[in-house]
This record gives sequence, C-alpha cells and structure tokens, in this order.
Amino acid sequence: MTTKTPTTDGTATAKADTAPATPLVPLPHAAARAITVAGSALALVGTFLAWTWTDEFPGNLTVTGYPGGLQVLTLVGAALTLLFALSGYGIRGLGWLTPGGTNSPVVLSALGVLGTTGYTMGAISQELGGLVNLEPGAWVSGIGSLVAVVGALGLPVDQPYDKDTGRPGPWGRFRHSLTAPEPGRAEELPSWAEILIIAAGFGAGLYVFAYGIGTEYSELFVGFLITAGFGFTAVTRAGLLKRLSALTAKHRNVTLAAAFVAAICFPFTQSNDQFALIGANILIFATVALGLNVVVGLAGLLDLGYVAFLGVGAYAAALVSGSPQSSIGVHFPFWAAVLTGALASLVFGVVIGAPTLRLRGDYLAIVTLGFGEIFRITMNNLNGNSGPDVTNGSNGIPNIPDLEIFGFNLGLPHNVLGHELTRSGNYYLLMLLFTAIVVLVFRRSAESRIGRAWVAIREDETAATAMGINGFRLKLLAFALGACLAGLAGTVQAHVSYSVTPEQYQFAGSVPPNSAFLLAAVILGGMGTISGPLIGAALLYLIPAKLQFMAEYQLLLFGAALMLLMRFRPEGLVADRRKQLEFHDTGQLDVPDDKPLPDGATGVAKAGA
Repeated sequence: MTTKTPTTDGTATAKADTAPATPLVPLPHAAARAITVAGSALALVGTFLAWTWTDEFPGNLTVTGYPGGLQVLTLVGAALTLLFALSGYGIRGLGWLTPGGTNSPVVLSALGVLGTTGYTMGAISQELGGLVNLEPGAWVSGIGSLVAVVGALGLPVDQPYDKDTGRPGPWGRFRHSLTAPEPGRAEELPSWAEILIIAAGFGAGLYVFAYGIGTEYSELFVGFLITAGFGFTAVTRAGLLKRLSALTAKHRNVTLAAAFVAAICFPFTQSNDQFALIGANILIFATVALGLNVVVGLAGLLDLGYVAFLGVGAYAAALVSGSPQSSIGVHFPFWAAVLTGALASLVFGVVIGAPTLRLRGDYLAIVTLGFGEIFRITMNNLNGNSGPDVTNGSNGIPNIPDLEIFGFNLGLPHNVLGHELTRSGNYYLLMLLFTAIVVLVFRRSAESRIGRAWVAIREDETAATAMGINGFRLKLLAFALGACLAGLAGTVQAHVSYSVTPEQYQFAGSVPPNSAFLLAAVILGGMGTISGPLIGAALLYLIPAKLQFMAEYQLLLFGAALMLLMRFRPEGLVADRRKQLEFHDTGQLDVPDDKPLPDGATGVAKAGA
C-alpha cells in the first residue's frame, strides 16, 4: 500500500506502508535461523538411516548409509533448505543463493521437505499397515523437517502492511512467499562465465526432467512433484531464476542452442523405451499447444476444436503412408507425407476460418467446438456404411509403417556413441526437429509486424481496426498458420502411435491431446510465450501418464488446478511483461481519491488498485 504524505511546500510524496511482518512463530531471529539449520541437518542425517524394515515398500528404504527412492528426495530438499538458511549468515560463497535477499525460500523449501517426508511416512503406514512399520530413520527425518518448518516460520519476512490486522496472517504470508522478488543488481561477469551458467542451468533442468520421467512407481513420482514444486518456487522466490532469465535474454542464441542440446541429450538418459515414448508424446503435445498459442495467445481467438487440425494432419499422413488398410493405397516418401498433412490442415483452417472468423468471443468458441465434434463424427461415419469407405470408421487406419529417412529406419534401434537409441528415441529426435521448426516460426511471427498486429487485435479489435489493421485477414492468417503447425505434428503422431482413430481427437477425454487439455496447456504455461506452452503441455501430459491410478479423478483434479491457477497465477507459469502488468500490482500511483490531507489538500493514492 502506498499513500501520499504532505510536505512543507504543499506537495504530496509517496510513502510505502510496509512493515516487517511479525513472525508466525515468536522466536528471535538468530534462534529461528539456528533451529532451521539444525532441523534441516537432522532431516538430512535421517535419510542415511533405514525408514522401514521390509523391502515390500518400493525403493528399498531398509538400507542404512545409502539413501534410496523417496529418501533421496528428502535429502535433496533438506540440503537445499540448509543452504538457503546458511546463506542468511553471510557465509562467503553462499550469498549468491539468495540475490532477492529474502527468507521466503527457506520457508518454501522447508515446507517441501516436510511434505515429502510426511507423504512417505504416510504411504509406508498405509501400504504396510500402520506406523509400527516405520524405522528410526523416518522419525528422525520427520521430526527434523518439522523443526525446520517451525524455525523457518520464525524468520522475519517483510510483508505489505495490513491496515485491518496490523500484520499479515499465515495465508497472506504464504501468498507473498510465492511472489518472486526483484533481485539486486548483480556484478558483471565475463561472457564465458555467463555462458557456463546458462549451460549449467539447462543441464540441471534436463536432469530434473529426466528424473521425473524415469520414476518407476507412483509413490516416487508424487514425492518428486512435491519436492520439485516447492523447490522450484523456492528457487524462484530467491531470485535465481530472474538472474538466469536476464542472462538468457542477453545471450539469446546461446540459450536456444543450449536448450536444443539439452533436449537432444534426453533420450540418451533413458534406458526404458516406455519413458522415451512419454518424452516423444510430450513433444507432440507441446508442439500442438505452441501452434494453438498462435491462435489464442497472439491473436486472442478462442478455439475449442483445435485438436481437429491435429487429426486432419494425422489422417492425411496415414492415408498416404502405405498402410495396408489405407483406402488410397499409395505410399509417399516422408517429406511428401509431411507436406500432405500440413497442407491438408492448412486448407481446412482456411475453409473453416473464412466463414466463422467474423464472429467474436463466445460465438467463435461455439463454432470451433462444433467443428471439432463434426470432424470426429465425420471420421467415424466414413466407414462404407454411413458414407464412403475412406477412414474405416471407428477402426481407424492401423498398421502405419515406420518411417525411413535416408535409409535410417526409425522403427529399429540404433547404436549411437555406444548408447542404444530405441524406436521411441528415434521418433523423439524427429519430433524435436519439428518442435524447433515450430518454435522458429512462432518466434519470427510474434516479433514481426504481423505478430504485433495480432497482439493489437487480441487487446482491442475495434481499436485495431480503427488504426487500419485488417482484422479479418490477419485472424484468418493466424487460424491457418495454427492449423498448419498442428497438422505438421499430426504427421509424426500417426507414425508414433501406429494408428489413428476418431476417439483420439475429442474435445475432452482421459488421454491428451484433446482440445480442452491443449487450451489448458497454453493458459497454464502462459499465453503468448514460447516456453510457457511447452512447460504446460509437459506437465499436463506427464502427470496423467505417471499417475494412472488417478485416471478416474483426472477431470476433477484438472478443474481444481485451473481454479487455483486463476486465483493465484492468472498470467500462467511463464508470463510475458504485458500479462504481469495486467494481472499484478505495478507499484504505480492510482488516481487520488477525495480524502483530505491535514493541510486541506487531496491526494491519497493507492498502488496497483
């Protein structure tokens, strides 16, 4: 809150009504930090002791001196909490961990350790039949993590002052801890050092992503989500990600190269072909979401039937792929099949968009939703009975042969640098090439004159038209481009899955990609950005794939996640500056109200009302 205070010359100056928040646990600052350090160290030590007496619980937590399974996650979280807590002592070499200068990372990482350890203890008790199955190591880590949370809550954190209560409550403090600070100005580093930091950041991201996909049982994946969620938020709150973002913006070409190299390395980190297949499907889902981001994120067109364009590309490629069940009976080379799928989707985008894009808002959403359902029903009816025999109806087009590019058969494993690259790894690398093409197209489009016109139409189409922008033509261009990119990904999806069926292309279903999940990936990740839809699509595909026991409650959890996102992070996980200014306090003074100041002047202003 910011108010204007009168000065001797009659003017008003802005003054921030901020005050150090009273700790939730009344402890001296030094004692609170010491307790946090001791609790984190205790939780870390407990991971080297046995947590249960039997290996029936997955991960073999019976070994002393060698952490395994969920113990490793507790160890990592405890070590991170310990480092954040020690950085507050001003120890030389640790100050770089918290450039934001805040204790909130300590609170968040300590909560993550408590959540992971508590979940593990509860899972052991539930699966093995009671708390009696817990060995001393589990109790040591559990008590240590609880002590660390108590100490962390005793650390003072500056909060916006609340006029009603005089200090923020626990919920307000937790919400404030989720807001990334503005880190202090960093010292200039040599270019080679900055490039090494970027490479290390992407290397760490690759390791975390590969570890999450490689989790072999659901209990470990749930613990991974808890640790990664709180750890990522803590690192963001510390200001480290803002520092890294500044470096990536400075070295944009190096950043793109590092991201591409890290993505190439992924299939070489997976020994299980099933996990590599998840990575390939994530790239397909993410590429289609990025294409939808052109339509929704840049042009602001709400398309609820976008998955139909993916289906058009997949069906077109399947019909010309040489499948024995194809009604056309032709076998195009790969490049021709790709062009056929992309061109078919482009034509459908123009045909559907030309008569409908004069509509706006909810009306456009209803029409596109209808198109998605019409496509699925039409593919179902082209079975030789209800219509011409083109798509084999509900049976779809099966037995799609594997691709062969320059004599390289993607369906066979190949030895690359001493590592066997499986079929899924081959298609992952092919889809990565397509993703790079889509990213390049999106980036060039967004930074062009056409991209700026799309943003103007998204913000206010009437004003954009008054400024001379041909809204209909540009909206049709966005619609056609988005459809073409979806068709491009559909050609690879048809070969990865061996078959295409109408049920794969619904508005909502238990298995992505579908229109609802594609739209959610764009909104969750951040509309109008490149990395946002990629991250959103990865999360929305990976979580259902790893937690199949929650399939019955998937839509319920999906809706709850969207409501929480709209409440606490409406701009998405990765937001551009425009969205941040739109949804959050900018710190600028508002128009003064009519409350008089002591000298008779008016000028109470509120920040970011």
